[in-house]
Amino acid sequence: MRKSGPGPIMGAGRTRAADSVPDFAEFARGLSSDTWDDHDTGSAGHLDGIRGGLMEKLRVGLLFGGRSVEHHVSIVSATSILGALDQERYDVSLIAVDQEGHWHLADAKTALPDVTQEPSVFLPASPGSTILRPADAPAAAGAAATSADRKLGPHRGAARLDVIIPIIHGRGGEDGALQGLFDLAEVPYVGSGVLSSAVQMDKDFAKRLLAAAGLPVTPWVSFSDFELEQKGLPAAAEHAESEIGLPVYVKPANSGSSIGISYAENIPELIQAIALARRYDRKILVEMAIDGREIEVAVLGNDEPEASIPGEIRASQAFYDYDAKYRDEDTRLIIPADLEEEQSEAIQAIAIQAYRTLEAEGMARVDFLVDRKSDQIYINELNSLPGFTAVSMYPKLWEATGLPYARLLDRLIELALERHDRRSKLETHPPPTVSPDSS
Repeated sequence: MRKSGPGPIMGAGRTRAADSVPDFAEFARGLSSDTWDDHDTGSAGHLDGIRGGLMEKLRVGLLFGGRSVEHHVSIVSATSILGALDQERYDVSLIAVDQEGHWHLADAKTALPDVTQEPSVFLPASPGSTILRPADAPAAAGAAATSADRKLGPHRGAARLDVIIPIIHGRGGEDGALQGLFDLAEVPYVGSGVLSSAVQMDKDFAKRLLAAAGLPVTPWVSFSDFELEQKGLPAAAEHAESEIGLPVYVKPANSGSSIGISYAENIPELIQAIALARRYDRKILVEMAIDGREIEVAVLGNDEPEASIPGEIRASQAFYDYDAKYRDEDTRLIIPADLEEEQSEAIQAIAIQAYRTLEAEGMARVDFLVDRKSDQIYINELNSLPGFTAVSMYPKLWEATGLPYARLLDRLIELALERHDRRSKLETHPPPTVSPDSS
């Protein structure tokens, strides 16, 4: 695996990996032209295949909602994305996943909260299944399936997809499960693949891999639900204290938006925090509480990722929890972060190294803690599907770096098609048997 040094700082402060990648300005010019073909990337041929060489809108499925505790955050993110997607370039289909896990389809004119009242659909887990089907339709094509498709009524056209933007946060959305379905259906999608999504979601496994790669992570211990059952919460709390001391943060290993996270300064608080975290996941993390500044970097790309300028979060509360992220108007996002140039470059370089270590693709937000006394940099976590609300760090960081929200979405779609194009060229059959005497 190649490692990236800090590299040159470009534009408003974005850092690239060691090798060059197409410039965003060039990409924007390509998108502003009359045809997609003017932008010379690996996915141009893929688009030609979809379009037959004709100028048509790309059919984008915006998938949101989900069964996780971050259902509402996903709707807010999807609302922002829908408002920013170029309606002259894309035909957008709205796909809402309700709290029971059922998919519903509507066109872009439908209010997002109302999409769950529209017809239920599913994506067949078979190659080439880029058409959503009514929930009661047979998965295989044929006369019966065609007849069932008519039940979609005015939304029938919205069922055809060229690419999906999944903005389902938390379990069932960014843990690899959804990505596996997309891979089986062979439909292009924004964001990391199955393995990287699952690893980024599981904070314990992510830390293990990052630490093995020599990257700085906050000291931690983890407990499975089985271990907690065996040890008991008091014994687990005492073990955590002996390993990393107090105070600590306790969090579910697989969760987001700071849901289920607590700060503990003593054993009784730690026991309560463990009890809360295990309500949301079968594995929990106990992390050393670093008195540090919360710095975030947005990373974008596939094989040759780029890092945005760093930003800083200053929460009015004890830590950056769910309320601070989405409800507290006193939470401040400082972009760019007040860092020395050398420190900023080091954080960007570590962000790219972390991104590559976990084999992320498309996008990820890399969260850091910078110790207020020693300036030691720690990776806190990576987020494969960061929030895209109007106040979310990921799009704001890229906008400050020189890539506006709408162009960021263009680039993410381009990266999804580029990866799918490469993947579709892989051999899926064994080579023909060669007779020993054929030579």
